[in-house]
Amino acid sequence: MQNLLILACGFTVTLMLSGCFSSDAHQALGTLERDRVTLEATASELITDILIPEGSPVKTGQLILKLDNRKQLAAVAAASAEAARARAYLDEMVNGARIEDIAAARASVRQIEARLVDANKTFQRNEVLLQRKLISQSELDQARAARDALKAEKNNAREKLLSLLNGNRSETIEQAEASLSKALANQTLEEIKLDDLALYATRDSWLDSLPRHLGERVSTGSTLAILLVNEAPYARIYVPEPHKASLHVGDHVTVHIDGVDKTFLGQVRWVSLDPAFTPHYALNEKERSRLVYMAEVQLPETASDLPSGLPVQVDLPL
Repeated sequence: MQNLLILACGFTVTLMLSGCFSSDAHQALGTLERDRVTLEATASELITDILIPEGSPVKTGQLILKLDNRKQLAAVAAASAEAARARAYLDEMVNGARIEDIAAARASVRQIEARLVDANKTFQRNEVLLQRKLISQSELDQARAARDALKAEKNNAREKLLSLLNGNRSETIEQAEASLSKALANQTLEEIKLDDLALYATRDSWLDSLPRHLGERVSTGSTLAILLVNEAPYARIYVPEPHKASLHVGDHVTVHIDGVDKTFLGQVRWVSLDPAFTPHYALNEKERSRLVYMAEVQLPETASDLPSGLPVQVDLPL
């Protein structure tokens, strides 16, 4: 953003400096500025409500506007239901089987055992009948298959009963716990997305601009509000190349503001490493003297009431 601003202002600054620094070579020109906070849309939704008009002061955490949240409310409800299901499943794994389930499993084992007794008797009778040649070999084979199938069914029923009596394995419980943690994390994420559909002031500031209108559908990432921080402004100045070497971050300088009788003692908080336009290595010594470097000078709290945009002149170190 600073590079774009530098390119846009380069030629204008050159004209300003050519006239102004000739009269006073130890001053840098600029304007009063404040930190800008841009609030963007986190989803493509309609603006359903604007609670604060442009130009109004806002406090940190104050609601500015709302986006349509019906779709996200449904997503939160779905995530909440999934978390409830995962929690119930974990409780089931931890608590183990109910008494009723164990009793039913035991009854199933007894029922299969009774059927197996009858199947064994049938097989034994068929063996005698086959010896007497009263039945065929296939009938005996069918009786044997029915008996063996019931044996396998009995073993399966017993394993299920033992599983209910012994409870669930620790690995199974850990998997259930992991599923619950994942469901809860997803629920938290959906709730955050829901909160982001309401735009709040992130700092004490002035609501400088609302680029979008009520009822307008915005795209994700589009600017919804621009805040100017309600603190002491800073002077954005353009330092001539001959003074670049003598100006350092932390230096105290005198700031003159148009229309204000008193002067302010400011502190340099940033100096650009690069000139505002043509690279210095492409210029000769005479041309380099016309280069300017952007810098910022923080003003004291006594200047908090001054509006942004006022022209300033800063006395540079000799």
